[in-house]
Amino acid sequence: MHLLSLIERHIRRHDIPPTRFGRDAAGDPRLVSDLRLGREPGERLKARVLKAITARENAARAQAQDR
Repeated sequence: MHLLSLIERHIRRHDIPPTRFGRDAAGDPRLVSDLRLGREPGERLKARVLKAITARENAARAQAQDR
């Protein structure tokens, strides 16, 4: 799946503003906006973004199990 599609789905699912996601995942509040405009991320950035998505998903699962 395309990285931007994963990000879009993730920010909708967790109700995160795109700027917050970019800042948290890569230290770049314009990340999502730039990707929407055609920016091609490098492999290191892709890995950081995927790691951030995985971490937030795992935290949400853990929180849901605690309820």
